[in-house]
Amino acid sequence: MGDSAQPRHNQQLSLAGFETVAAAPGPTAAGASSEPAAPRHRQAPTTASRRQQDAGEEALSQDPRWSHHSQVPVPALTPMLRHYVELKRQHPQRLLLYRLGDFYECFFEDAVTASTLLELTLTGKEGGRAIGRVPMAGIPHHALERHATQLLRHGCSVAICDQLEATASNPKGLLRRDITRVLTPGTVLEEGMLSARCNNWLAAVLASDNGYEPGWGLAVADVSTGEFQATQVHSSSQLNQELLRLRVAELLLPRSSDPGERPVAMAPPPWCPAGLAVGTVPRRAFQRMAAETALQDRFRLAGLAGLGLHALPLALGACGGLLHYLQDTQRGMTVPLAMPRTYSLDQHLQIDQHTHRHLELTETQRDGQWQGSLLWAIDRTLTAMGGRCLRRWLQRPLVDLQAIAARQETIATLMATPKLRQALCRVLRPMGDLERLAGRSASGTAGARDLMALADGLERLGQLAGLLRDAQGPYLQALRHRDPALIALMETTRRTLVSSPPLSLTEGGLIQDGVDEVLDKLRQRLAEDHAWLEQLEQRERQATGIGSLRLNLHRSFGYFISISKSRAHQAPERYIRRQTLANEERFVTPELKEREGRILSLRSRTAQREYDLFCGLRQQVGEQAGLIRHRAAAVAALDALTGLAGLAATHNYCRPQVDDSRAMAITAGRHPVVEQNLVQGAFVANDLALGQPQGADLIILTGPNASGKSCYLRQTGLLQLLAQMGSYVPATAAHLGLCDRIFSRVGAVDDLAAGQSTFMVEMSETANILHHATDRSLVLLDEIGRGTATFDGLAIAWAVAEDLATRLGSRAIFATHYHELNHLAQRLPNVANHQVVVVEENDRLVFLHQVRSGGADRSYGIEVARLAGIPQSVVLRSRQVLSAIEANSRLGVEPVGELEISN
Repeated sequence: MGDSAQPRHNQQLSLAGFETVAAAPGPTAAGASSEPAAPRHRQAPTTASRRQQDAGEEALSQDPRWSHHSQVPVPALTPMLRHYVELKRQHPQRLLLYRLGDFYECFFEDAVTASTLLELTLTGKEGGRAIGRVPMAGIPHHALERHATQLLRHGCSVAICDQLEATASNPKGLLRRDITRVLTPGTVLEEGMLSARCNNWLAAVLASDNGYEPGWGLAVADVSTGEFQATQVHSSSQLNQELLRLRVAELLLPRSSDPGERPVAMAPPPWCPAGLAVGTVPRRAFQRMAAETALQDRFRLAGLAGLGLHALPLALGACGGLLHYLQDTQRGMTVPLAMPRTYSLDQHLQIDQHTHRHLELTETQRDGQWQGSLLWAIDRTLTAMGGRCLRRWLQRPLVDLQAIAARQETIATLMATPKLRQALCRVLRPMGDLERLAGRSASGTAGARDLMALADGLERLGQLAGLLRDAQGPYLQALRHRDPALIALMETTRRTLVSSPPLSLTEGGLIQDGVDEVLDKLRQRLAEDHAWLEQLEQRERQATGIGSLRLNLHRSFGYFISISKSRAHQAPERYIRRQTLANEERFVTPELKEREGRILSLRSRTAQREYDLFCGLRQQVGEQAGLIRHRAAAVAALDALTGLAGLAATHNYCRPQVDDSRAMAITAGRHPVVEQNLVQGAFVANDLALGQPQGADLIILTGPNASGKSCYLRQTGLLQLLAQMGSYVPATAAHLGLCDRIFSRVGAVDDLAAGQSTFMVEMSETANILHHATDRSLVLLDEIGRGTATFDGLAIAWAVAEDLATRLGSRAIFATHYHELNHLAQRLPNVANHQVVVVEENDRLVFLHQVRSGGADRSYGIEVARLAGIPQSVVLRSRQVLSAIEANSRLGVEPVGELEISN
């Protein structure tokens, strides 16, 4: 018999019942035997002291006995566990899930890891007479996807070992098993393991080994959508920021281990984002010749001149390492990738991770929620691929005026034709994720329902073409024509598959009648046998005179004749009793058993024929994956622009004038997130004039807390970003010159993990801005210098503001409570003072949230403290102390001396 029917072990094994790592078999002291020590067996203690000693040992034990597969003497294991260890040695850094009956089991160190990460009961299994019990933990086979997703989120890689036969070829042997799938955080294709609206990036990095010219090559791929990109950067900070921007799921680095040597875990480099899953690939895969060969073989190219990688040797090497990893982990399946596209960081508006967090582009700064972010406020997409497209646009705004204008023109067209926009929405709303459906088809993991969803999406491409036949503009014209190959593929799929196919691919019910002559004949014979069964039931009722006699089918026992208990004595002698139940007796006849064998054989042949036909259809679809994804990209862009047009029409956004000037002129600008979150009242719009010659280069913005300074800063950054994304902006009018970078430092928190205080974090971010900002940058600073002593903070704030206005010449807004900075406007011609207006009415502070020219002379901090509920006695004493400080302070009375700037 095989081992698939082994019972599930439910008894829980205490960790104290296992031996510690120190007691595991291993090398002994000098002169001692090198043979593995025999496992420790529990024996009844003979004295109280022995019991106390054993209890102490168990209390100190931290790891189970045989806590690692490398510690166990393999010949002493059972055949099944020997096979497990063999597979584990092939995948030492992956958690191995081994199929046993209805469960996927882990053993040794994997059992301990899985029980901890998945909160499973750690049980045990007999490992052999000389071994005793070994750690075991498992999950039901039907819950594999859910638990594998949890493991991937913890940064684990998973190797899945499946049963490859239903019954063992040798009755006394094991079922044949092998690794059928390797899941890593960056290579998953399964729909349930992926975030629908986010790319899942796998990255490979190759560092220069030339100490004179540091550099890094970066290759990233989303195996679920086929996107493949490569670039080269010159600083570790750029690399870190790019990995953070992409939110890479898994990072690959070269390792120097020899072939056959067990790879060891390596410490992540300093530039690696915290918590990122890191894997390794043999260094030879990153070498130029190996990388060129891998790319040529993968994409069937004679040379790489057309890819633009000849001038990017480090990026080329990174591509080679990434392709090697995919080939190693995705054996037996082809991951369809587009040819690598090179890009440069300078091709887009650069936004570092600090600014990304401060402006809350994709998640809120406080609790990391999507709701309340800019993406939440502007995302009106109707498809998953459109949502991913919009996220990419938001994270990588444009610096190309023609590309910006093309998106604006499309939005303008869709706003001017509301009926067309509404019709497009009706077609897009039910459309499936064509990018990922095509990828699963090409990799051989798509199900029948996936192919039907893909066929539905291809049919909707035709509907889009009909709606856009007279449209103008590149984004609309890309979908005006239908591809004959995709039309034929859609028709073939609909003609082949039933309209509502089952989830299972191996139990039949997938293929329509009339598709295949062999299948039709098999079904005809099955229909005849089923008709014979119906006639048999009628004949047996008449022959026995038992009107309640039934012919039924049991999944395990097969066909049987059911007779109630009260009439079982009337069963003919030719009936063979099969099973006795409380209310009925079950019988079979030789004739019925013979027919049953024939029916089961026909069913098996029919299901296999259907599966073969389905696999052929899936292969046909997979061969068109590149073309489908090309059309899907056009649909995704259309979806994103249709959503932006609907947003602009609904919320009264305007088309900004974007050019190559340094102007920033906004009339009645609004914060796109805050105005949607307001429950009571209307958002107070404000103007902005920044950038010479129309306005000052630096605005000193003063006003009390909670008056709206931070909102005004963020609003300015978000409107600039939206404009360079190609979107309309929430304003009455806007003229915005291109920016090369946006820097924002709004609010700060302690970085306890890095050992940095709030003030240190603030200074580090400010230093980064002063080192990288240019006269084409937009800088937004809030309360610089507030985390230290008053005079120190004022000195730092003054110097930073002065540096922005003089040496850098950046367009900047500097929000502060240091009113002394208003003196800068008297000294520097490109500095202006603005304030957020408040009004005091009957000892009550009224926030108007209006920004006007002129500097504030008070912060109203004590009044804000009173509004927050500070006790009245403390408020009164605060006013007394403030009066004393103001009477004795000379700060702001004497002018700050001239500072000689050295370039």
